[in-house]
Amino acid sequence: MTSQKFKRILTIVIDSIGVGDAPDAAQYSSDGADTLGHLTQWWLDNQGRALALPNMERLGLNLARPDNPFAGIGTPEAPAGAFGRMRIISRGNDSLDGHWEMMCLPTRFEMDYFPQGFPESLLDKLRAFSGRDIVCNKPYSGTEVLKDYGEHQLKTGDLIVYTSGDSVLQIAAHEEVIPLEELYRICEYARTLINGPEITMGRVIARPYVGTCATDFTRTANRHDYGLTPTGPTVVDFLHDAGLDTIAVGKTFDLLCGNGFGAHYHNQSNSDGMDHVDEVMAQDWHGLCFTNLVDFDAVYGHRRDPLGDGLALEDFDRRLGDVMARMHEDDLVLITADHGNDPTYRGTDHTRELVPLLAWTPSMAERGCAGCDLGLRGTASDLGATILENFGVPGNGEGTSFLECL
Repeated sequence: MTSQKFKRILTIVIDSIGVGDAPDAAQYSSDGADTLGHLTQWWLDNQGRALALPNMERLGLNLARPDNPFAGIGTPEAPAGAFGRMRIISRGNDSLDGHWEMMCLPTRFEMDYFPQGFPESLLDKLRAFSGRDIVCNKPYSGTEVLKDYGEHQLKTGDLIVYTSGDSVLQIAAHEEVIPLEELYRICEYARTLINGPEITMGRVIARPYVGTCATDFTRTANRHDYGLTPTGPTVVDFLHDAGLDTIAVGKTFDLLCGNGFGAHYHNQSNSDGMDHVDEVMAQDWHGLCFTNLVDFDAVYGHRRDPLGDGLALEDFDRRLGDVMARMHEDDLVLITADHGNDPTYRGTDHTRELVPLLAWTPSMAERGCAGCDLGLRGTASDLGATILENFGVPGNGEGTSFLECL
């Protein structure tokens, strides 16, 4: 391997924190969506103050789109980091698409969607395997489906099967009615039914919950994602095969089916995820830590909760400052997102947006790279290409590296 600028690269995906302006937004019913832009404006209008994001602010967050700055976010005269935006070019608009693309495997094939519900032929197989009947079978909010069908499940033990605007098959199950092991087994079987060629879907998601009635049902942290097996090697595979450390924090492990990861940590929440990041960064390793913080999406975005989303961003920014304070001179942190989920937008689905890109290393000023404008990247695969170039590992030709700017 060639000389490396960075020994350790920490990539953090702040799930669903898009920055608007995707050129294909209308194709995904997302015209006008702008997760971070609308969120910052909502806080000024409804909370009477700006979101406090001092660490991302000083890295150059507002400079990522200078023609349309984020309301209330300051613009430093001398930004400490590099900044820009990336376009998601994958056909889908789910977490799987965004994460695969970051790791140089954009999805260029069509996955299947079921806005009218799943075909009976598929449901019959689920019934036969599980020995349980099925209710719902339509697109639904993950919280509303529990209000409308949870009590029915308590009485009957039927599976709650539903989808969304994404290519996902979701199964909700009360943990005291359908034990986790049984739910996971059913979801693993469901995964085998949608791997193609007749039906190809991005994810099966196990959605366990607890509670006694419609007013107090609550989803638990025992969610599990069963992604489509990557259709080719990713950056994680290339690094792992080259003998480098590859660490997953959060659902990055599930989205890549664990392929190429040498270690992984399951997150209970954003805070738990950042605890894992702190744990990892205190260790001696050489390679990539690929982190996802899902609460922005699962807890706040889909529930259209701009207050919770903003508070979670402020908490992340505080934790980011702690991470930065302990980074080594040859560490690099990359911060981005996988799609949007505008908490002020109509509906409850993901929104198609550009995603932010921030980069920082303690040696950035010394390198003369502080304040570098990374521009609008043509694909999120540029992130993966940058990681590969740093470690001198050949990839598959996807993406254009911006390592020279760092």
